[in-house]
Parts: sequence; structure tokens; C-alpha cells
Amino acid sequence: MSTSIKQLSVAALLGMFPFALTAQQKGEPFEGIDQSWQNGNDRRDSSVFHIPYFTPSLMVDVNYTHSFNRPNDNTVVGSTTLSRNNEVQLNALHFGGDFNYKNARARVMTQFGTRSMVVPRNDYSPYRGQYKLADAYRYLSEASVGYHFNKWYGINVDAGLFMSYVGLNSYYQSENWEYQASFTSDNTPWFFNGVRLQVYPSKTIKVEAWLINGWQSYGRFNSMPGFGGSFCYMSKSSNLKVISNNYFGTDAAGIKARKRFHSDNSVLHRYYNRPGSKGISRMAFSLTGDIGFEKGGGVNGFDNSDPAKPAQYFASAMFYNRIWFMKNKMAWTIGGGYMTNPGRYLVLYPTGQASPLPNPSDPTKTEGAYPFSANPGDAFSGWDASTNLDFMPNQSLTFRVEFVHRAANVPYFAGPGGVTSQSGYTTTPLDPSWRPDLVKSENRFILALLFRL
Repeated sequence: MSTSIKQLSVAALLGMFPFALTAQQKGEPFEGIDQSWQNGNDRRDSSVFHIPYFTPSLMVDVNYTHSFNRPNDNTVVGSTTLSRNNEVQLNALHFGGDFNYKNARARVMTQFGTRSMVVPRNDYSPYRGQYKLADAYRYLSEASVGYHFNKWYGINVDAGLFMSYVGLNSYYQSENWEYQASFTSDNTPWFFNGVRLQVYPSKTIKVEAWLINGWQSYGRFNSMPGFGGSFCYMSKSSNLKVISNNYFGTDAAGIKARKRFHSDNSVLHRYYNRPGSKGISRMAFSLTGDIGFEKGGGVNGFDNSDPAKPAQYFASAMFYNRIWFMKNKMAWTIGGGYMTNPGRYLVLYPTGQASPLPNPSDPTKTEGAYPFSANPGDAFSGWDASTNLDFMPNQSLTFRVEFVHRAANVPYFAGPGGVTSQSGYTTTPLDPSWRPDLVKSENRFILALLFRL
């Protein structure tokens, strides 16, 4: 079976891989649909690999970013992609691929680089119990095993660690239109650990159901697991995609009565397509809206009438428009978003001054002597805007330069004094008067080199 864009895009987005069809299966899901333009999707139209039973994958992501706040410790705050200012950093090295044999299937992708530290630190479920789950899983981005049933356009059952795609953006930067994700994507989960059912009742529709440990968590916070599902539709014309992801669980450590609901919804539309043009070759936009809440255990969803039970919810949106030109070898993207999150239950906590042990009195707080407040009723809202230019000499390589502005209603981003110590080093004894220097906004530019094979 040839590796075409329809199969390659499905492999990147859904964990699919080529397999032999039988008379029971009507065809490939999303067959003949061009997905290479979509935000959060593999842009390649073919693979260099033709290996029976295994489709390899390799991704390398290197970045350099400069904050105009110039923090003395070079630490980036509030990002799952960036970690250090004014340094060339290997953000991610992924290698692995898809295995298949007689409908048995497995997908394994490793992760090395700064992201293997940045993302697991936002999961506080390892504080419950033993065995250091964050260390055990740190160097894997995906690892699942399952079986494919030749029914309709395919049915897959997989168990393990897999991507969530709540928030539209892909975990892999080579698939995204922007490098620094908007608040909507950066504050929603990148991965799930559990069991997934994928059903393709027609060529244009995918339905998923999830039974998982929790919201981007290796373990489980309370007795109840997380539940969720996804619906995806792509038009036969290749110009429209609609996604809805929904989640329900209990993700506040030790607070069983607190329930969380979250709904993430996106529309992508390609409104111009002339791939052979030396001028503008195609244009598309993506629009994402999220809404959710926590209720019970001292918080009250969207209702703020009782001071003893403040509102605790999440509402956000992001919009990006992308224009390709020079036969799709260059692209310009502009967009941004807004988020409000009273209670801050999904906010990425700024790194505090490092300490050897987590705070035993409250494991939901980030490690450090001066953790960021995330109590019921604490307000947080933020907005961001970015623009970038991509040069893509071939389907495997992207050079990206990006400018980003982010702002919040409270001090949140790293200021000149940094968030580590008065000298910027963890080895420096703290001055009793020192506190992390947090400010309300930041401007930065990013240079990134993205490779995918």
C-alpha cells in the first residue's frame, strides 16, 4: 500500500498505520482528503520509508528565544514549549514509529530534551504514592498497543500513553502553525494515560471514547478515573475540519467531591488553494473555543454568588490565519487568543525557587519556596498575539522566526530578577528579602529549526 498524504496524516493525528484491508472494511478513513494544510497535523505528503510491519518516525526541534524582560536566570515562565532564554536548546528529540502485524498495532515515540522536563512538571499525580511516575514516563511521548478491527472504515482499541489533541495544537511542533502555543492550547492536556476506542463509521468521520487516569496525568488523583471523547469531521473537498473534544473527571488532589468538565471545539477552513502558484498558493484559518468548570469541594462552577464557594471555570478562544506562497515553500501566520481561569486550576504555575522536596502540605502547588497562588477565587486572565514566518525548503525541514506578546492581569511572567535567586543560580543562598520577580507581560522572539522524517 502506497504511503500517501491521506495515510500519513492519519498516522500523525490518530495513531493509525497502513494495514491490509479485508472485504469487511470499506476503505481507509479520510481517504483522498488533503490534511497537509491543517493546524496541528503532519504537513508531509509522502514518506521516505517503505518497511514492512514498521513505519519509522524521527523529529528534532531546536530553538532559541529571547525575552525582552531579560530575566537573570534565563528561565521561561508559563510555557510548555520554551524553557530557557538566550540559549540554544534542544527542545525535543523524538524517534520511534508505528508497528503492525496482522491487525495487531503499537506506537512508540520517545522524547528527549528540555520538553521531557517541562511537561511532566505540570502533572502532580506522581505525588500520590510511590515509584516516581514522572521519572518512569519522562522519556516517552507515546507508547500504546492495540488491535485494529476491519469494520466500516476501521475500529481501533489502544491502551497506554497517547496524545490528547485537546486544544487543537499538536504536541509535536513541526505540525503546528505557531511555535509558542496560545493560552488555550498551552493550558490544556498534551497526553492521556489509559484506554482509547476509535471508530470510523464513514470516510469523513472519526469518533473516539477515552477511559483515562486523568487530565494530563500519569496517575490518578482520586478514586474516579477520567472519561472523555472526541468527534472529528473532514469534508470530502478537503477544505473543512470540525473537532470537538470533551472531558469529565476529578483532578483536584484529595478532593473527591470536586468534578471537572471541559469542552474543546475547533473549526479549520481552507478558503483558497492554488498549490502551483508562485504567489499566494493557499490560505486557511483555525478557530478554537474552550469552556469548562470545576464544581464541588468548595468551588461552584460559573456561579459566584456565594463568597464561601467562588466560581471556578475556564473560558478561552484562539484564532490563527495562515497564508502560504512560493508553491507552499513559505508561509506567514498571525493570530492569538484570550483565556480567563478563576481559581487558576489550569494555569501553568510559574517556577518558584527550587527546593529538594515538594510542599508536603499541598502537592498541587509547584515545587519551590514561593509557589504561585492557586486558591479558589484567585483571578487569572491572559491574552497573547504572535506572528511568524516559515521557510520550508522541503517537506521535512522548517525554519521559523516568530514574535510573541503575552500579558496577564496579575504578575505572572519572569521579570529581570528571575524566579530562581538574586543571582539567578540555584546554588546561591537566598536573601531573606528576595522574591521571584514576576511581571504582567512579556515580549519575545523565537528562532526554531524543525526536522521531521
